[in-house]
Amino acid sequence: MDAGAIARVRSFNRTVVARVGALNDRFLGRGRPVGEARLLWEIGSKGADVRALRDRLSLDSGYVSRLLRALERQRLVTIAASSADRRVRHARLTAAGRAERRVLEQASNRLARDVLAPLTAAQRTTLVAAMATVERLLALSLVTVAVEDPATADARWCVARYFDELAARFDAGFDPAASISADDRELRPPRGRFLVARLHEAPVACGALKLHGAGPAELKRMWVAPSARGLGVGARMLQALEDHARKAGATLVRLETNRTLTEAIALYRRSGYREVPAFNAERYAHHWFEKSLA
Repeated sequence: MDAGAIARVRSFNRTVVARVGALNDRFLGRGRPVGEARLLWEIGSKGADVRALRDRLSLDSGYVSRLLRALERQRLVTIAASSADRRVRHARLTAAGRAERRVLEQASNRLARDVLAPLTAAQRTTLVAAMATVERLLALSLVTVAVEDPATADARWCVARYFDELAARFDAGFDPAASISADDRELRPPRGRFLVARLHEAPVACGALKLHGAGPAELKRMWVAPSARGLGVGARMLQALEDHARKAGATLVRLETNRTLTEAIALYRRSGYREVPAFNAERYAHHWFEKSLA
């Protein structure tokens, strides 16, 4: 990796940390470190499961427990077993905690105004746009993509959401039984692969391959959750699928898609896929694409 890029990232991190006051153990002038303040914000008015807080903030369980105990001692948070599952701990803000969260929100707004105030209108527009780009790319860097058994709960959830979306968008609806098969047996090694992408441990995308030795690999079940669209997760998933197809010995990957899936069609074309004559009898397809992996 380019040493200059690494140095630029480190410089950016130092500038941001210093500007937002994260080095100060009295973040936003409230007498507590940034970790405690962020937990108060993430717990929110409805409360949150401790496990979800760990996943959302990418923190280890011991550190989160220490932060929560500190907030409990300040009588800002209560921790109790979840009413839905006694094995799960649930955090809620007390009345004092809700009041403190409101103060933190006001202080955060002041800090944002202080960052923007010295700049011209054009500079503010540039900075805010750059921040949006950085946030999107940082979120993408947190996404993990891994092979998973298609029968896991997360894999099933992704495929169910994918089918729901096809049924809503296709002109004549969608019946999986009427489509070319891609069942669990076909998507497990060595016959195939099923991949799940996660952001903060939550599934946000899936994709699958049907493998045929040195013959063309078939790309199936490409889906990205609406909440993750625009981050580049689709391109990341597509690249991972191509890598797995190449490692399995395929030199060509093929797919078919419906004309209503315009975002997917644009992604395939950007990624080097070329449209070809129909190579199967998929009833829901209007476009067929392939890409050389050589």
